[in-house]
Amino acid sequence: MPSVVDDVDLGVTHVIRGEDHVTNTGAQAEIFEALTGGMRPEFGHFPLLVGADGETLSKRIGSLSVESLREQGVAPLAVLSLMARIGTSDPVEAVDNLDALIAGFDFGKIGRAPARFDPEDVRRLDAQLLQHADYTAIQPRLAAIDCDLGEAFWLAVRGNLAKFDDVALWAKVVRGPIEPQIDEPDFIATALGLLPAGPYDDTSWSGFTEAVKAATGAKGKGLFMPLRKALTGQEHGPEMKLIFMLIGPERAASRLAGKAS
Repeated sequence: MPSVVDDVDLGVTHVIRGEDHVTNTGAQAEIFEALTGGMRPEFGHFPLLVGADGETLSKRIGSLSVESLREQGVAPLAVLSLMARIGTSDPVEAVDNLDALIAGFDFGKIGRAPARFDPEDVRRLDAQLLQHADYTAIQPRLAAIDCDLGEAFWLAVRGNLAKFDDVALWAKVVRGPIEPQIDEPDFIATALGLLPAGPYDDTSWSGFTEAVKAATGAKGKGLFMPLRKALTGQEHGPEMKLIFMLIGPERAASRLAGKAS
C-alpha cells in the first residue's frame, strides 16, 4: 500500500520489477485504480538476474550496492550501460551519453531467460569509458585526487587505465618520486650520456633511442625495456614518447643515474 501511494503521488507511469513480483501485481493494480478513479501505470516484469555461473546472485560475488560501486570510482554510465543492455541481444558496450542510451533502450528486446550478471562487465565498461574520456569531462575527478597534470598527461595515460584510481600511479611516474629499476647498469650509463637536453617534445624519445641503439647495438625489447624500467619503474605502460616528454630532462637524468626522483 505505501509504495502505491508514493507512486500515485509522484505520477509514476511505468512500474518495472522482477518476475518474482508478478503475483502481487493484480492487487496493486486494484489499489491504483481505487486511488485514482480507474488509472493505473503500465506494469512490466523482468527475468531475475543470475551470476556469471548461472547461479542465483548472492553476496559471495561481492557487494553490488551503488555505494560500493561509487567508492570504487565506477562511473555511473558504466553501470547504466550494462543495465540498459543486460538480458537483450544487443552488444553490451560503453555509452558515454545518457540521451543516446535512452534512445537505444527498448523493453521489447529483453528476453525471457534469466540474464547473467558478471561484475567484470561493469569494470570492463568503466575502463572503456575512461579510455575514451575527454580531458574536460574528467578534469574535476583528476583534481579531486590531486592528479590533474594537464590534458597532455591525461591523453597519454588514459589508454592504460583499468580503473580510475590507476591514474595516481602514472601521476607519480611523471612527477615523482619513484625508484628507477636499473637492471643493466652499463647500458643505462651509456644512455645517460646520450640523454638529450630539454625541452622535450613527442620526437625526443625517438631521437634518444636511435642514439642509444647506434651506441650499443641494442634493439627491440633489449633497447626499450631497460629504458622504460629505469625511467618509469614499470615494465608496461603508456607510449614512452609521451611519458618521456612529460617526465622531462631533469627527472630523466636523475633516474638514469639510479636516483629516486
